[in-house]
Amino acid sequence: MDELTEARQALLDSIADEFLHNSPRGRRLLAVESETGERATRFADELATVLGAHEQHAVRVSLGDVDEQTLRHDTVEPFRAGRLPGATDPDTVLVVDGRRLLNLAVRGIWHFSVWVLAGDELPHASVDVIVDATDESAPKRYFYDLCRLPPSVGERPATQVG
Repeated sequence: MDELTEARQALLDSIADEFLHNSPRGRRLLAVESETGERATRFADELATVLGAHEQHAVRVSLGDVDEQTLRHDTVEPFRAGRLPGATDPDTVLVVDGRRLLNLAVRGIWHFSVWVLAGDELPHASVDVIVDATDESAPKRYFYDLCRLPPSVGERPATQVG
């Protein structure tokens, strides 16, 4: 991972502090999503590293496009049972990035969620933290009047195949 700018490091630290304040121990699940998978993956990687620097055992999983049944069966249930590779410690944070992680059907799985946007993209209608990464070197916490959004903003249909 590239060295973080001071501004990016400060934002990641503040998000980690907020998450750890609300969920200090146990098996914790944290989701990161964005319009582009690369942006979410980078932010999730960095957040997991920062959580490690905060003396948390963090495990990273990048899922791509996933449906509720697969997410629960292949990732969440093994994590909660201590059977997910690398996540056997009872005080583990699972940091997941992917698509459709914040859809209504699975939104309640997560202890904490982050939506990373850039430019004119709309935020997800239901997340803990919105990050504006238009300037990757100096991302900012973004506050949006979510009352202006219908609850379905951010809800993603399954990817059409063929």
